[in-house]
Amino acid sequence: MPVNRNALIRYKTIDACLRNRHRQWTLAALVEKVSEALYEYEGIVKGISVRTVQADIQLMRSDKLGYFAPIVVRQKKYYTYEDPSYSITNLPLSEGDLSRMNEAVEVLKQFRGFSHFSSLNDVVQRLEDHLYSTAQKTAAVIDFEKNDNLKGLHFLDELYQAVVQQRVVQITYQSFQARQPQTLPFHVWWLKEFKNRWFAVGTTTKNRQIMTLALDRMLTIEPVTGVAYIGRQALSPEEYYRHVVGVSVNEGVRVTKVRLRVKMPHAPYIETKPLHASQRLLEREKGSIVIQLAVQLNHELEREIMGYGNGIEVLAPERLRNRIAQRLADALACYSTPTDVPPEQASCSDEH
Repeated sequence: MPVNRNALIRYKTIDACLRNRHRQWTLAALVEKVSEALYEYEGIVKGISVRTVQADIQLMRSDKLGYFAPIVVRQKKYYTYEDPSYSITNLPLSEGDLSRMNEAVEVLKQFRGFSHFSSLNDVVQRLEDHLYSTAQKTAAVIDFEKNDNLKGLHFLDELYQAVVQQRVVQITYQSFQARQPQTLPFHVWWLKEFKNRWFAVGTTTKNRQIMTLALDRMLTIEPVTGVAYIGRQALSPEEYYRHVVGVSVNEGVRVTKVRLRVKMPHAPYIETKPLHASQRLLEREKGSIVIQLAVQLNHELEREIMGYGNGIEVLAPERLRNRIAQRLADALACYSTPTDVPPEQASCSDEH
């Protein structure tokens, strides 16, 4: 049942009066208070009738609004709540309310790592506590992919603040290929999440080239003073990642048209969730489809293709087809060796 603004003001005013146990409330006194509230909030000067307030009381008592207000009349003229602790503002949450609040909490929890949302953390915690105490059997409706044990997540907030405050930071970084860590002053432009890993994108003071640093390879971060922050100018993440799958962008490398044959039953999934925004359908074949991407060739694209195993065949370009074929051959070699053969004698290789 829809409730208009004036009606809501009347219900809340009656509720406030009946919760005030220091005064005895006659029907006339309630009419007076409701009229004052309507004048204060809505500028209505003509007041309200006794019949309207009586109807409001009956409605509050009923189940039409879900109030079930325990309004009783003492000595045949004084209105009050039979339960002193009752208020229409203390209504229990319905199952639908609990479901929607659980969804909201799960979404908000994704921002917990950032101090910029510190006040939000408290709100989320109180919401969680309220939901648990209200209905312990309530299950989460949304489950986000997350890995709270991923290394480097504690650097998220410091890097975020460096972007917002345009501060230079000194990062000690060691890639998987490097034997020793290196320390470099870094101008962070934005943070990027891909496949549940976080990356900081920016430039260094020395070469001014755009770099992407994985947070799980960072060892330390310290503030740098006396160095002017180098901004990203008009470059946006949307434009920067326009022609790639993932986070590896090779500046100056041209975009390549990649043709893929996608076999059933993978075809419907790739049609509904494209590998890249540039994906377009070229033709439908019996038992497969042929699609085309306009992207740079990078490691993430290869991993995406490899993830479908024999469900995707690279038709073009030839160098990508050969690359995937070699990686599949290496994988097959691993399974051609008995499991009890020592690693140094195994035929599988990770050279590619």
